[in-house]
Amino acid sequence: MRSGRTITRREIITNLSIGIAGLTTMPRVSFSQPSRPEYKLDPKHLKPLKLKGRIKQSACRWCYRTVKFEDLCKAAKAMGLVGIDLVNDRKDWATLKQYGLQATMVPGAGTIPVGFNRLEHHDKLVEDFRGNAQAASEAGWKNVITFSGNRQGKPDAEAMDNCVTGLNRIKGLADEFNVTICMELLNSKVDHKDYHFDHMQWGVEIMRRVNHPRVKILYDIYHAQIMDGDIIRTIKDNLQWIGHFHTGGVPGRHELDDTQELNWRTVMKGIADLGFQGFVAHEFVPTKSDPLDSLREAVLLSDV
Repeated sequence: MRSGRTITRREIITNLSIGIAGLTTMPRVSFSQPSRPEYKLDPKHLKPLKLKGRIKQSACRWCYRTVKFEDLCKAAKAMGLVGIDLVNDRKDWATLKQYGLQATMVPGAGTIPVGFNRLEHHDKLVEDFRGNAQAASEAGWKNVITFSGNRQGKPDAEAMDNCVTGLNRIKGLADEFNVTICMELLNSKVDHKDYHFDHMQWGVEIMRRVNHPRVKILYDIYHAQIMDGDIIRTIKDNLQWIGHFHTGGVPGRHELDDTQELNWRTVMKGIADLGFQGFVAHEFVPTKSDPLDSLREAVLLSDV
């Protein structure tokens, strides 16, 4: 059993904005944690890895909050990553470009608790999507994120109808700004109680009804394993609706190693063999004293 409390992505994202008023500006995430010493980049992480490159790998910024952003970019470039995921702060985008990296996912519309499952949120979500999509387009980024929102008693069928309505309102803007909006699947069992899009088939039905090449699912394998399992078959059957992947070991959302219940190399081979051309972003919380050791191991494991 791993010890010590880890700040979760849920806490970081939820604290950004609980209510609809919080959608007025693009989320800003603070990665400082005064109780922990700032990470000093080990030169070993600047030694280039030679990858096959069948999987376009990325890493989520929030998982490396003790690492200076520029140091993370330096290490990511050396490891063969194509970019950094969930880069919410636009002032960091220039640093990505300096190192030849992409922001593989940036804000689009909504927060985890506030999403398209409720009609009263739609006008604000569309407004925010327009601004965020334009900013992403001008920077050259391709993917923006959105969420279903929490249930709060909303029936599944009505919530599905509402999500279809909302996504239909913004798909033209996605075309205009040349971005793909990805609605994320999250688990409601462990990390995100009451989140609506917690089973793949619910989201797939939304995608079928919207039926647009720039509206996709962010298939977070960590969350999907907790809720549904059957990962490889699900990916194979629904690849046309998936625009982006996240990783994370179950249980605990830690390294992709032998403490986890999935054979991650087999999962990655399945994704690569299907010819997936999008990004696979590592979103696990490292437990090693040097968090970039964990990332480097995951990159090598995933290079199938």
